[in-house]
Amino acid sequence: MEPVTVGLIGCGNISAAYLRAAAQFPELRITCCADMNAEQAERRATEFNLRATTVEALLADPAIEVVLNLTTPQAHVPVGLAAIRAGKHVHTEKPLATSTAEGRTLLQAAAAAGLRVGSAPDTFLGGAHQTARKLIDDGAIGTPLSGTAFMLNHGHEHWHPDPAFYYAPGGGPMFDMGPYYLTNLINLLGPVARVTGATTSGFAERIVGSGPKTGEVIKVETPTHVTGLLHFVNGAVIAVTTSFDVWQHRHGNMEIYGTEGTIVVPDPNRFGGTVSLAKRREAWADMPLSHGFADGNFRILGLADMARAIRTGRPHRCNGDVAYHVLEIMEAFGRSSDEGRTIPIDSRCERPAPLPARSVLGDLD
Repeated sequence: MEPVTVGLIGCGNISAAYLRAAAQFPELRITCCADMNAEQAERRATEFNLRATTVEALLADPAIEVVLNLTTPQAHVPVGLAAIRAGKHVHTEKPLATSTAEGRTLLQAAAAAGLRVGSAPDTFLGGAHQTARKLIDDGAIGTPLSGTAFMLNHGHEHWHPDPAFYYAPGGGPMFDMGPYYLTNLINLLGPVARVTGATTSGFAERIVGSGPKTGEVIKVETPTHVTGLLHFVNGAVIAVTTSFDVWQHRHGNMEIYGTEGTIVVPDPNRFGGTVSLAKRREAWADMPLSHGFADGNFRILGLADMARAIRTGRPHRCNGDVAYHVLEIMEAFGRSSDEGRTIPIDSRCERPAPLPARSVLGDLD
């Protein structure tokens, strides 16, 4: 298969993880990188043997087929629209946008141009989560009824060198980490019909704890504790909490309860981990993984799948419909809290196709 040529825009913290993983996927040929901070682009280019360029030059390059958009969330749609105007497919870091209005604009522009939109996260394609999906699809827990999903910590300012955007509109624990949990729940259970939510902010300010901005004060402008219920189309009801206000806890990441048993799903921000199953009152058992992509950080797997889909003409798994559905769900938590009512979710998406069992590099179809 002829590799798809990719240009990367946004050379910040997450770009190194993408570029390290890219070397494992022959479907991808990343040739250049750009950033508003030219020095940052030069550093990444030197580190990964790429060509540093400007955003404008990258978009004008006719050899670039896909723009990998790793900018901050507030720039996802402006950069994505610029790429579409330049005739490029787009794969963006999560979330798809900071609002459904912005997300619709991006998807409509891509559809009108006949171009694809992809979006992180792709961790649900990891071996642990594909194993959990196969077990659920095979009836291991019977009919899914309910469950829990918890993402609880005290924020990123203690480690991130420039964390202000986590506390700006479009940030917060739901928009930052929620996509991993919600996308994986859609992978496991399908689309969501309605959301009941409540939001709070425990701290008015945050203090940067590392890097060149150590000691700087960040004003918190978005909810930092988001909780509520997801009512799925299939009838399951899942309790979800994402928080930057929790110092310590003992909750697991995700559990799904069915008519015949319970499945424990590991961290959806990772590709691997332990999947545990208990049938009715039987003892817990750790399940062998039925799929690959579990033993590393494959944080470009979704783009590799999109590249193969472009070449073969099939749908790609980390697609705009799923990302938009996740975006509408995340937005609904805040709306529900503000308006004091359950919010119906208007969009629907298909569950992404499962990966083949024992999938390996180059085996994504």
